[in-house]
Amino acid sequence: MNITFEQVVTEEQIKVLADTANIVWHDAFKEILTLKQIEYMIEKFQSFNALTEAINKNGYEYYLIKADNNVAGYTGLHEENGKMFLSKLYILKEYRGKQVASKAFEFIENLAKEKKLKSVWLTVNKNNNHAIEVYKHKGFVVIRKQVADIGNGFVMDDYVFEKNL
Repeated sequence: MNITFEQVVTEEQIKVLADTANIVWHDAFKEILTLKQIEYMIEKFQSFNALTEAINKNGYEYYLIKADNNVAGYTGLHEENGKMFLSKLYILKEYRGKQVASKAFEFIENLAKEKKLKSVWLTVNKNNNHAIEVYKHKGFVVIRKQVADIGNGFVMDDYVFEKNL
């Protein structure tokens, strides 16, 4: 399987990204969050408008992850204080367990190194046991816990992981 990373820059790519996010978020969080919170978070963070703003105004870089030219997932990154913030990394269900995430970690770490950043950090829901195990396996360690109010009565109750490069 040929894994490639396509930077999202066009309106059409942002639409594909938003559609992919809608699918993967409903699958990834159905056991952890309520449907109401999932839909609120998609609209706030992963809708076409939210993604357009993140890319064009807030300096986020998004990449469609492709497996043999088919969208397999996506990642969102942001450079902050000499570190790479891994904002999003989601793989569609049918591509999990096929080394797509491993290739994505390799891509992200190489990009961070090219930018001379000292580490990659991320947040993960405290109840997302599978993701937590993946991050630990990839060498990330918990550096703190945080609860962030995201509005509408919802919070993100997360671990913050970091991996030095």
